Order: sequence, then structure tokens, then C-alpha cells
Amino acid sequence: MIEGLNALAMNYFGSYLFFLLRDRFGFGNVGNLSVSALGGLVYVVAAWQGGRFAQRFGYFTALRIGFAGLVVCQTFGTLVPSLPAVLLAYTGSVAAVCFTWPAIEALISDGLNGQALPRNIGIFNVVWSATGSAIYFVGGTLYETLGHNSIFWLPAVIYAVLYLIALGLGENPVHAAAPAPSHDPEAAAFAQPVSPQAFLRMVWLAIPFSYIGIMTVIAVIPVLAKTLGLSTAQAGLFCSIWMFVRMGTFIVLWQWTGWHYRFRWLVGSFIGMTAGFSLLLLSTNLALLVAAQVVFGVSIGLIYYSSLFYSMDVGETKGEHGGLHEAMIGAGMCLGPAVGALSLYFIPSSPHAGAYAVTALLASGLAGLIRLRVRRVQGTGPPVPVGVTAPSGSTGTAAAVPDASSCSTPS
Repeated sequence: MIEGLNALAMNYFGSYLFFLLRDRFGFGNVGNLSVSALGGLVYVVAAWQGGRFAQRFGYFTALRIGFAGLVVCQTFGTLVPSLPAVLLAYTGSVAAVCFTWPAIEALISDGLNGQALPRNIGIFNVVWSATGSAIYFVGGTLYETLGHNSIFWLPAVIYAVLYLIALGLGENPVHAAAPAPSHDPEAAAFAQPVSPQAFLRMVWLAIPFSYIGIMTVIAVIPVLAKTLGLSTAQAGLFCSIWMFVRMGTFIVLWQWTGWHYRFRWLVGSFIGMTAGFSLLLLSTNLALLVAAQVVFGVSIGLIYYSSLFYSMDVGETKGEHGGLHEAMIGAGMCLGPAVGALSLYFIPSSPHAGAYAVTALLASGLAGLIRLRVRRVQGTGPPVPVGVTAPSGSTGTAAAVPDASSCSTPS
């Protein structure tokens, strides 16, 4: 319930803020992309610190602080309609929500082994993606019916309820402050030519690039919708297709685990994401826009699922890993819109300059992913750690499961 309401409130505010900036302050792609980049920059720092805070002081404490901050920021946005106030409410909300997601991710994964961890992560992904898709689908209608200010007051009400729920959770779980039980990655991790840590590093490289695509798309949809002659309500209905496809992908990946620790699935999703992104932003008709959203949604779904699963399956510090997973998301939230905005600012004569520049950026990420994989295969790792039996067919060169210090930062 906490996860679903959190996703519902933040998706309504975070997505339709760009329609508000377009309608109330006349923002175009450059302005919306710039605001999105600003939010991403805040998200990087706040998510990293939010994860560390949750690990040190407890997951329930982090939830209470995050929800309280969100109530304050959203209420401020409701009461003060000026542009500086809107931007302050936005950045404050971004910072506050970063105390909630790492804590929720850690709560659903800490201390779990075997099939329990993949099951919980699968449920988590389906819940937040389902509520996020649903609110984007009907959000345009809510925005037009309840008024522009509803992007502030409706989330404020939801976050007030969540804060009250968090107050009733009681004391922090013991394992939130104490060392977590020993956890080994699943057996499939040791049947590959690269170590579990290598997969973790690869997904920490991939996840920011996926959000480079996501945040660029969300920021330019208001102008894209106007170009295609769609109202705000129609844009919510039609441009949410990729979100529902992502949700469907989460359901499939939850039930079928054959993609775990398989590089071909990860690199295939990166290629699909790059192609889908390009088609989506350069679409001139609705049929092409639908096809692009399907490819984009499937690819984004697999990359996100991989990042969260490997972050929770490798290592012991779930709160910190959840924070780093979210920080990598923030890096993409900042970099993609920033590149798009700068391209449009310096090459205003080309309306597709931003799309071309971000596509080139995604292609560079693909090259980096392949290079990291090749480098890890060519290198040699230490033996499989004592107490972990490599499955038959394993190369026997998988690196030891990292401790908290070795996974505190991606490399």
C-alpha cells in the first residue's frame, strides 16, 4: 500500500508538472528539459544520502522523514503559485522522496534468500509500475477536471495519509541498524564467465542511460502532444502506452527468471531502448508512436528490473544499495534532459537536435556496456568463495561476493 500510493502521488506530480510549466509559464522543450535536469541533479545526491540514512538510522525513520518533507513541499506548491515556488516545491519533493524509495526497496529484500527475494522484487516492480501507469493514463483528465493546482494538493493529501501510516509502523526492524544476515547471490550468478559484481557494475552503468531516455521523453511529451494535436487528457491516454508495456514486462520477468545473469538480455534491452527512444521522439504519426512505445517499454522494463534485482542480490547493505540504485537513476534523470536542452539551445534551428544528441549519448552507453563486459571476460577473478558451490558448467572464476565496502560505489 505504501509503495503504491507513493508511486501514484509522485508520478502524477512529476509527470504533469511539465504540462503545468507549459500552460502556466509558457515553457517549451528547452525549459522543460532544463527543469527535468535540475531535478535529476538533486535526485543523485539525495538518493545516495537517503540510502545511507536509511541504512544507519532505520527504514521506518527514513520513511517518516521523507513523507513529512513531501507534505511540506507539496503544500507549499499549492499555496504559492509563482515559478520560483513551483521549482522549489519540485526540487524539495525530489529530495524528500529519495528518503522513501531506498527504504522501501530495502524493506522488501533485507534478510531474504532463495526464491523469496526474486518474488518480493517482482511484486514491488509490478505494484509501482501499475500505479504509475494508471495515474499517467488518467492524469490528463484529472489535470483538466480538477485544475492545474491538483498536481500539488492531491499528492499532498496522499502523502499526509502515508505519513500517518509511517507513524504507526512502530520501531525500526532490528536488521535495519544491525548487520544483515549473510546473503549469497543465486546459483546462476556463478555459472557465467563474469562475476556477480561485474553484472552489478554493468546494470549500474545501464540504469542511468535508461532514465536518460525516460526523463527526456516525459519532459518533451507536452510539446510532442501539441505537435500531434493531442489534448492533455489525450496525451495521458495515448502516451502512457510504454508505461503499461513496462508493467507487463515486469510481470513476465517476475514469473520467468531465465534472464538472471544473462548478458545477452541486458545488451538486447539497451539496443531496443535506444531504437525505441529515437522512434518515439521522431514520430510523425500515431502508429509509429505506438510501435516505438512498445519497444521502449519492454527495454526499459528489463533494464530497471536488472538494476534493482542485482543491487539487492549482490552484497549485504540493502539500504545503501537501494540508495545507489536510485542515485544511478538520478544521474540519468539529470544527464539526458541536460544534453537535450543544451542541444536545442545551441542549435535552435533543428527541432530534433535534442533527440539526435540524446540518441548519440545512449549509443555511447551501449559501447561502454559492451566494453565493460569484454574487459570482465578477458580478466580473471578469484575463486568462488568458500561456502558457495559453483554449479556444474561454471568456469570456476567467478569473483567473491562483495562486502559492503566493495560495493559502496560503482566502478
